[in-house]
Formats: sequence, C-alpha cells, structure tokens
Amino acid sequence: MPERSEEPPAPGGDGEGYRESAGDRAGDRAGDREGTGDRARGENALQQADRRWNELLQELRVAQTGVQILFGFLLAVVFQPRFAELGDVDRTIYVVTVILGAVTVGALVGPVSFHRLVAGHRLKPETVVWASRMTIAGLVFLYLTMASALLLILRMVLPDGLALWLMVLMAVWFALWWFAVPLWARQRMTRGSTESR
Repeated sequence: MPERSEEPPAPGGDGEGYRESAGDRAGDRAGDREGTGDRARGENALQQADRRWNELLQELRVAQTGVQILFGFLLAVVFQPRFAELGDVDRTIYVVTVILGAVTVGALVGPVSFHRLVAGHRLKPETVVWASRMTIAGLVFLYLTMASALLLILRMVLPDGLALWLMVLMAVWFALWWFAVPLWARQRMTRGSTESR
C-alpha cells in the first residue's frame, strides 16, 4: 500500500491557511529541472513529492534485493574452505569488495533512515531530493562492487589476464545500461522538449 503524505493538503483541499513552505518551492524547482514539474501533471509540490517518493521506493526495492543477495554471498565466502587458499592479491580484492558492498548497503538503506528521522517535519520534497542522491550514490557503489566481485570470482577459475579483461568488458556493459543510456536518453528528451517550445 503506498505511503500517504504526512504533510497537510494543498490549497483548495481541506487544509485552510496552508502556506507554501521552502520545501514546496524546492520540490517545484527539482521537478522543473527534471522536466516533470508539477504544472505539467497538474500536481502541487506535495503531490509531486509523494509520487516521486513512491517511484523511488519501487526502484530501491529492486536495487536492495540485488545488494542483499550479493552482500550475503560476499559474507559467506570467507567461511568456505577454499578461502584459505587465496593469495594476497585475491584477499585484498575480497576485502575491497566487502567494503564496497557495505558502503553500497549504507547508501541504499540511507533513504529509509532519512525519511524515518524527518517524517512529520514537512520535509517531503527535501527528503525526495536527498533520497535520490543517496540512491544514485548507491548505484555507483553497487557498480564498483559488482566489478570487484566479478574480478575476484573470475580470477578463481581463469588466468589473471583473461579475468581482468572479462571484468573490464562486463564493467563497460553495466556502465552502458546503468548510466550511459539513461543519461543519453535524458539529454535527448531534454533537448527535444527545449526545441519544441
């Protein structure tokens, strides 16, 4: 069930005497920058913040599931008998991978903590902005964790040089679909909407 906004209704609803807060104005500016401003959808700042928060929650659920599986695997590796056979380089890669995984978990769970600590303080638009930043940071760290974990696993079954090249190839593949294509699409749509005005 989608979360309901803790902020009072906008003017024209049941909330008489409602005043636009700095958070409402921040939400308007953030939405306008993304090309999905409240005016285009007929939303006020709080409705826009609620919608964007619910969309972000769906995205976080997908990312957090993958992170939990990956991090659980990383924590279990150290208890496997073959772990003792790892050389110094592989142990270093493992430690780096686990730290990156922990940083990823922190960034992707951060929005939940942020929202819970500021809930009820009329900061929903700011919460959405900060949660979006944490999610992007989490995705960057997840990208690095995936690359590092792939290198560790591939080094166990392939020659070092081939493992490194395959990891680089997969890192480019992830970067293409996670970052390059969305940014290209956003730039293209932004340019198209600017030219049509």
